[in-house]
Amino acid sequence: MSFDFIKDKHMKIHFIGIGGISMSGLAAVLLNNGYKVSGSDSKESAILDKLRKKGAQIYIGHDSKNLVDVDLVVYTAAIPDSNPEIIEAKKQNLILMDRAEFLGLIMKGHKYNVAVAGTHGKTTCTSMISHITLEGNLDPTILVGGELDVINGNYRIGQSDYFITEACEYKASFLKFFPYVGIILNIDADHLDYYKDINHIAETFEKFSHLIPKDGYLIGYGGDHRVKAILDKADCNTISYGFDNEDIVAKNISYDNKGCATFTVYEKDKELFNVSLSNPGKHNVLNALSAISTGLIFNIPTDKIISGLKKCKGAHKRFEYKGEINGITIIDDYAHHPVEIKATLNTAQKVEHNKVYCVFQPHTYTRTKTLFDEFTTAFDNCDELILMDIYAAREADTGLVSSDELGDAIRARGIKCTNAHSHEEAANILKSKAKSGDIILTVGAGDVVIVGDKILGK
Repeated sequence: MSFDFIKDKHMKIHFIGIGGISMSGLAAVLLNNGYKVSGSDSKESAILDKLRKKGAQIYIGHDSKNLVDVDLVVYTAAIPDSNPEIIEAKKQNLILMDRAEFLGLIMKGHKYNVAVAGTHGKTTCTSMISHITLEGNLDPTILVGGELDVINGNYRIGQSDYFITEACEYKASFLKFFPYVGIILNIDADHLDYYKDINHIAETFEKFSHLIPKDGYLIGYGGDHRVKAILDKADCNTISYGFDNEDIVAKNISYDNKGCATFTVYEKDKELFNVSLSNPGKHNVLNALSAISTGLIFNIPTDKIISGLKKCKGAHKRFEYKGEINGITIIDDYAHHPVEIKATLNTAQKVEHNKVYCVFQPHTYTRTKTLFDEFTTAFDNCDELILMDIYAAREADTGLVSSDELGDAIRARGIKCTNAHSHEEAANILKSKAKSGDIILTVGAGDVVIVGDKILGK
């Protein structure tokens, strides 16, 4: 691993938003290589505790006083210019670098970088590739946007030339990466607080594809017409995957009573092998095909690809089984975009159940407003929806949209929907309704998981 861009190990690197899933991974990479690390975040978390144990100096709250003997400051795309630590870093004339640029420079120290891009499914796909490459003894460095049991967290430090990471499109961050293998899972409208429209999004993904060297590979879902158009124009090696006429195809798909698929993998018309997944849902068949394509590029033995996928239970918060009480199953999922919500509810329908209750917490006012109509049609596949208040995340409430308005629009379509304005209220509603054999899904990228915890008595 090369850190040539950091002059010496006596430099101190400060992370603004160090508790974030990606930022914490980068901080851990540096700590594992002997660098001094400090960072700030808005609240305490288990992630911060892990970083403290590794030697990081952690501050709760953003304050100019946190920048003590710092040489380099790394910040996330969500941090505004008005942040006091950004202002102080400029005042001290420190090196300022956003997360994506910093990650890109770390990638430069590796030859076989795998960058997983797409509007949905990045974390699950990265998890699958992680399992396959670990089974294949490639000793990869891994940065993933969720907690993986196989690596006991969200990162792994390897000593080889293989580097696996998610490539987030928010604010075109992934254009600062250096992929050898680039994966585009899908392209949908999201992050419309930055992008002008879906065409702007597609153009940015095409720019991402041009980062791949001629001897590298672009892997993409051929069933997405925007992804297909990029594959057709790529000037590197390409592999398409899907259910029909792509290069790598899944056929003879069947599902067990937990919704997990078994299928046959074909390369064009040539039968390769059979795979059984431990991640439920049809969308995970596609994620698996992209991971399989990656494994084939790296000549990982077939049996290791098969065993890697079977062992992959996915990251936490991706259709994660949280527990059972009085015969009621609680599942938590990170879905926060209408397409993801539909996929999650479709997956739930493949699992044995009586009724499916969905608790959804919208994530950010911008996304709720720009995708309002899509959200109203996202919950047709559940028996009843409990709709929570919007989770603001990095935004302020401008009064342009509310969860109550969204609830009214969903109810107008004939969907059974109740608005709840606290975790306690949502949990009490479900306690009074759910019965043995039912599934309760807590869905969203905020803190909706608390509802399930309250029902389970945690």
